[in-house]
Amino acid sequence: MPYYKPIEIARELHISTSALRHYESWGVVPAPDRAENGYRLYTEVHLAYFRCLRAMFPGFGVAVTCEVLRSIQKSDMDAAFWLVNKEQANLQQEKVAADQTLELLENLDLPLPPSKKWRNRMTIGEVATYTGVTTSAIRHWEKEGLLVLPRDPVNGYRQFTPMDIRKILLIRTLRNTVYFLTNMKEIVQAVENQSIEQAKKVTADAIKSIHDRNRHQMYGVRRLVELCEVLKLV
Repeated sequence: MPYYKPIEIARELHISTSALRHYESWGVVPAPDRAENGYRLYTEVHLAYFRCLRAMFPGFGVAVTCEVLRSIQKSDMDAAFWLVNKEQANLQQEKVAADQTLELLENLDLPLPPSKKWRNRMTIGEVATYTGVTTSAIRHWEKEGLLVLPRDPVNGYRQFTPMDIRKILLIRTLRNTVYFLTNMKEIVQAVENQSIEQAKKVTADAIKSIHDRNRHQMYGVRRLVELCEVLKLV
Protein backbone atom coordinates (compact mmCIF):
# COMPACT_ATOMS: atom_id res chain seq x y z
CA MET A 1 0.00 0.00 0.00
CA PRO A 2 1.48 3.39 -0.98
CA TYR A 3 1.82 5.96 1.77
CA TYR A 4 1.83 9.74 1.59
CA LYS A 5 4.01 12.03 3.64
CA PRO A 6 2.14 14.82 5.46
CA ILE A 7 4.08 17.41 3.48
CA GLU A 8 2.93 15.85 0.20
CA ILE A 9 -0.75 16.16 1.12
CA ALA A 10 -0.21 19.62 2.60
CA ARG A 11 1.40 20.87 -0.60
CA GLU A 12 -1.40 19.52 -2.79
CA LEU A 13 -4.05 21.22 -0.67
CA HIS A 14 -2.01 24.40 -0.09
CA ILE A 15 -2.20 24.10 3.69
CA SER A 16 0.26 23.43 6.50
CA THR A 17 1.04 20.05 8.01
CA SER A 18 -0.19 21.44 11.32
CA ALA A 19 -3.62 21.93 9.69
CA LEU A 20 -3.67 18.21 8.86
CA ARG A 21 -3.01 17.43 12.52
CA HIS A 22 -5.82 19.79 13.56
CA TYR A 23 -8.29 17.98 11.32
CA GLU A 24 -7.24 14.69 12.88
CA SER A 25 -7.80 16.12 16.34
CA TRP A 26 -11.34 17.11 15.34
CA GLY A 27 -12.13 13.47 14.64
CA VAL A 28 -13.16 14.11 11.03
CA VAL A 29 -10.30 12.12 9.49
CA PRO A 30 -9.39 8.54 10.53
CA ALA A 31 -6.29 8.35 12.70
CA PRO A 32 -3.37 7.11 10.57
CA ASP A 33 -1.03 4.29 11.41
CA ARG A 34 2.46 5.23 12.56
CA ALA A 35 5.86 4.17 11.33
CA GLU A 36 8.48 2.92 13.78
CA ASN A 37 9.86 6.44 13.97
CA GLY A 38 6.43 7.83 14.85
CA TYR A 39 5.72 9.46 11.48
CA ARG A 40 2.13 9.37 10.25
CA LEU A 41 1.38 6.92 7.46
CA TYR A 42 -1.30 8.56 5.33
CA THR A 43 -3.04 6.42 2.70
CA GLU A 44 -5.26 7.03 -0.31
CA VAL A 45 -8.20 7.02 2.11
CA HIS A 46 -6.71 9.86 4.17
CA LEU A 47 -5.96 11.83 1.03
CA ALA A 48 -9.60 11.45 -0.08
CA TYR A 49 -10.83 12.63 3.34
CA PHE A 50 -8.57 15.68 3.29
CA ARG A 51 -9.58 16.55 -0.28
CA CYS A 52 -13.25 16.26 0.64
CA LEU A 53 -12.82 18.30 3.78
CA ARG A 54 -11.10 21.18 2.03
CA ALA A 55 -13.55 21.12 -0.89
CA MET A 56 -16.64 21.21 1.34
CA PHE A 57 -15.58 23.99 3.70
CA PRO A 58 -16.36 26.96 1.36
CA GLY A 59 -19.84 25.77 0.42
CA PHE A 60 -21.03 24.07 3.58
CA GLY A 61 -19.01 25.57 6.40
CA VAL A 62 -16.92 23.86 9.03
CA ALA A 63 -19.71 22.54 11.28
CA VAL A 64 -21.74 20.81 8.55
CA THR A 65 -18.63 19.47 6.83
CA CYS A 66 -17.37 17.91 10.04
CA GLU A 67 -20.77 16.34 10.76
CA VAL A 68 -20.88 14.91 7.24
CA LEU A 69 -17.42 13.35 7.51
CA ARG A 70 -18.15 11.88 10.93
CA SER A 71 -21.19 10.17 9.38
CA ILE A 72 -19.00 8.85 6.57
CA GLN A 73 -16.58 7.38 9.11
CA LYS A 74 -19.55 5.47 10.52
CA SER A 75 -20.32 4.27 6.96
CA ASP A 76 -23.64 6.15 7.20
CA MET A 77 -23.63 7.58 3.71
CA ASP A 78 -27.36 8.34 3.74
CA ALA A 79 -27.06 10.54 6.84
CA ALA A 80 -24.17 12.40 5.22
CA PHE A 81 -26.02 12.94 1.94
CA TRP A 82 -29.18 14.18 3.66
CA LEU A 83 -27.14 16.73 5.60
CA VAL A 84 -25.76 17.96 2.30
CA ASN A 85 -29.23 17.95 0.73
CA LYS A 86 -30.61 20.11 3.56
CA GLU A 87 -27.90 22.74 3.09
CA GLN A 88 -28.53 22.82 -0.66
CA ALA A 89 -32.27 23.26 -0.05
CA ASN A 90 -31.56 26.14 2.33
CA LEU A 91 -29.39 27.81 -0.30
CA GLN A 92 -32.15 27.39 -2.87
CA GLN A 93 -34.59 29.17 -0.52
CA GLU A 94 -32.09 31.98 -0.04
CA LYS A 95 -31.73 32.33 -3.82
CA VAL A 96 -35.51 32.57 -4.27
CA ALA A 97 -35.70 35.20 -1.52
CA ALA A 98 -32.90 37.28 -3.02
CA ASP A 99 -34.45 37.11 -6.50
CA GLN A 100 -37.79 38.24 -5.09
CA THR A 101 -36.10 41.11 -3.27
CA LEU A 102 -34.39 42.33 -6.42
CA GLU A 103 -37.68 42.14 -8.34
CA LEU A 104 -39.38 44.11 -5.56
CA LEU A 105 -36.72 46.83 -5.67
CA GLU A 106 -37.12 47.09 -9.43
CA ASN A 107 -40.78 47.97 -8.87
CA LEU A 108 -40.59 49.68 -5.49
CA ASP A 109 -43.43 52.10 -4.77
CA LEU A 110 -43.52 53.28 -1.17
CA PRO A 111 -44.81 56.85 -1.28
CA LEU A 112 -44.64 58.87 1.89
CA PRO A 113 -48.01 59.57 3.50
CA PRO A 114 -49.43 63.03 2.70
CA SER A 115 -47.85 65.49 5.12
CA LYS A 116 -51.18 67.18 5.84
CA LYS A 117 -52.39 63.99 7.53
CA TRP A 118 -49.45 63.76 9.91
CA ARG A 119 -47.58 65.75 12.47
CA ASN A 120 -43.79 65.92 12.25
CA ARG A 121 -43.66 63.50 15.15
CA MET A 122 -46.03 60.58 15.60
CA THR A 123 -46.56 57.93 18.27
CA ILE A 124 -45.86 54.24 17.85
CA GLY A 125 -49.59 53.54 18.08
CA GLU A 126 -50.41 55.92 15.23
CA VAL A 127 -47.66 54.44 13.08
CA ALA A 128 -48.78 50.87 13.82
CA THR A 129 -52.34 51.74 12.76
CA TYR A 130 -51.21 53.34 9.50
CA THR A 131 -48.71 50.67 8.46
CA GLY A 132 -50.55 47.59 9.71
CA VAL A 133 -47.44 46.53 11.63
CA THR A 134 -47.72 45.60 15.30
CA THR A 135 -45.99 47.75 17.90
CA SER A 136 -44.03 44.69 19.05
CA ALA A 137 -42.64 44.20 15.51
CA ILE A 138 -41.61 47.85 15.34
CA ARG A 139 -39.82 47.53 18.69
CA HIS A 140 -38.09 44.35 17.49
CA TRP A 141 -36.87 46.03 14.30
CA GLU A 142 -35.51 48.89 16.38
CA LYS A 143 -33.71 46.41 18.63
CA GLU A 144 -32.18 44.73 15.56
CA GLY A 145 -30.91 48.08 14.29
CA LEU A 146 -33.24 48.34 11.30
CA LEU A 147 -34.83 51.47 12.76
CA VAL A 148 -33.11 54.27 14.63
CA LEU A 149 -35.78 56.27 16.42
CA PRO A 150 -35.29 59.45 18.45
CA ARG A 151 -37.00 59.76 21.81
CA ASP A 152 -39.03 62.59 23.28
CA PRO A 153 -36.66 64.17 25.84
CA VAL A 154 -39.56 64.76 28.24
CA ASN A 155 -41.43 61.43 28.33
CA GLY A 156 -38.97 59.11 26.56
CA TYR A 157 -41.56 58.01 23.96
CA ARG A 158 -40.44 57.05 20.46
CA GLN A 159 -40.95 59.74 17.84
CA PHE A 160 -41.71 58.79 14.24
CA THR A 161 -41.34 60.91 11.10
CA PRO A 162 -42.88 60.30 7.66
CA MET A 163 -39.50 58.83 6.59
CA ASP A 164 -39.70 56.34 9.47
CA ILE A 165 -43.08 55.26 8.15
CA ARG A 166 -41.57 54.68 4.70
CA LYS A 167 -38.82 52.55 6.24
CA ILE A 168 -41.38 50.51 8.18
CA LEU A 169 -43.40 49.93 5.00
CA LEU A 170 -40.22 48.79 3.26
CA ILE A 171 -39.26 46.39 6.06
CA ARG A 172 -42.81 45.04 6.14
CA THR A 173 -42.58 44.38 2.40
CA LEU A 174 -39.11 42.85 2.50
CA ARG A 175 -39.41 40.70 5.61
CA ASN A 176 -41.03 37.81 3.75
CA THR A 177 -38.28 37.75 1.15
CA VAL A 178 -35.11 38.92 2.86
CA TYR A 179 -34.18 36.96 5.95
CA PHE A 180 -30.45 37.72 5.97
CA LEU A 181 -30.44 40.61 8.45
CA THR A 182 -27.15 42.21 7.41
CA ASN A 183 -28.38 42.70 3.85
CA MET A 184 -31.75 43.92 5.12
CA LYS A 185 -30.02 46.71 7.08
CA GLU A 186 -28.00 47.78 4.05
CA ILE A 187 -31.09 47.81 1.84
CA VAL A 188 -33.15 49.86 4.30
CA GLN A 189 -30.31 52.35 4.80
CA ALA A 190 -29.86 52.72 1.04
CA VAL A 191 -33.57 53.43 0.54
CA GLU A 192 -33.48 55.89 3.44
CA ASN A 193 -30.69 57.72 1.61
CA GLN A 194 -32.81 57.82 -1.54
CA SER A 195 -30.49 55.35 -3.26
CA ILE A 196 -32.56 52.57 -4.77
CA GLU A 197 -29.64 51.72 -7.05
CA GLN A 198 -27.44 51.04 -4.01
CA ALA A 199 -30.15 48.83 -2.55
CA LYS A 200 -30.25 46.91 -5.83
CA LYS A 201 -26.46 46.55 -5.77
CA VAL A 202 -26.52 45.13 -2.24
CA THR A 203 -29.11 42.57 -3.35
CA ALA A 204 -27.24 41.74 -6.56
CA ASP A 205 -24.04 41.21 -4.56
CA ALA A 206 -25.95 38.85 -2.26
CA ILE A 207 -27.15 36.89 -5.30
CA LYS A 208 -23.58 36.66 -6.62
CA SER A 209 -22.46 35.30 -3.26
CA ILE A 210 -25.22 32.68 -3.45
CA HIS A 211 -24.05 31.67 -6.92
CA ASP A 212 -20.50 31.28 -5.58
CA ARG A 213 -21.66 29.14 -2.68
CA ASN A 214 -23.71 26.98 -5.04
CA ARG A 215 -20.63 26.27 -7.17
CA HIS A 216 -18.57 25.52 -4.06
CA GLN A 217 -21.27 23.15 -2.83
CA MET A 218 -21.31 21.27 -6.13
CA TYR A 219 -17.54 20.85 -6.04
CA GLY A 220 -17.74 19.71 -2.42
CA VAL A 221 -20.38 17.11 -3.30
CA ARG A 222 -18.16 15.83 -6.08
CA ARG A 223 -15.30 15.26 -3.62
CA LEU A 224 -17.73 13.64 -1.18
CA VAL A 225 -18.82 11.13 -3.83
CA GLU A 226 -15.16 10.44 -4.66
CA LEU A 227 -14.50 9.74 -0.98
CA CYS A 228 -17.42 7.32 -0.86
CA GLU A 229 -16.04 5.56 -3.94
CA VAL A 230 -12.60 5.17 -2.32
CA LEU A 231 -14.31 3.72 0.78
CA LYS A 232 -16.45 1.48 -1.47
CA LEU A 233 -19.65 2.88 0.00
CA VAL A 234 -21.06 3.34 -3.51
